[in-house]
Amino acid sequence: MNYCNIKKTDIADGPGVRVTLFVSGCTHHCRGCFQPETWDFDYGDPFTEETKRALLEALSPDYIAGLSLLGGEPFEPDNQRALLPILRQVRKSFPDKTIWAYSGYELEELAGWAPGLGRARCEATDEMLSLIDVLVDGEFMQEKKNITLLFRGSENQRLIDVKTSMARGSVVLWGE
Repeated sequence: MNYCNIKKTDIADGPGVRVTLFVSGCTHHCRGCFQPETWDFDYGDPFTEETKRALLEALSPDYIAGLSLLGGEPFEPDNQRALLPILRQVRKSFPDKTIWAYSGYELEELAGWAPGLGRARCEATDEMLSLIDVLVDGEFMQEKKNITLLFRGSENQRLIDVKTSMARGSVVLWGE
């Protein structure tokens, strides 16, 4: 997996001060995307063991609330496979920090609740979802862009409490 950036102090992509990992590769190609260069799976640099150590070190200060995953698309199957061991390590090392993920895929597709098998579902999806606290789902839609929304860019996107949603088998919005 390649990544294009790691922000060590991000306040835009989840509550509190967060570390944000921007992965490369996305097949959504949303019109108005703020980072179209990340559509290319080869964009940026390879995510190495050294990168993982730096990410974990960035997460270690007490003032860091958690990790946010953006892209590109964290839920492209190849990215899921690469992110899964990283998320396991983050959960093990920082059990009190939250993990947020942004995805153009909707939870119903990722969880397998929608009819048919979604193109993003793979052998890593269920465990990856189990490690995430909040999913901001849905493709960015230029015609629904709203800069006043909390932690998202367009009105169709949802802030989902993943653990509660998975337990109930239906979407539960974060903060409800």
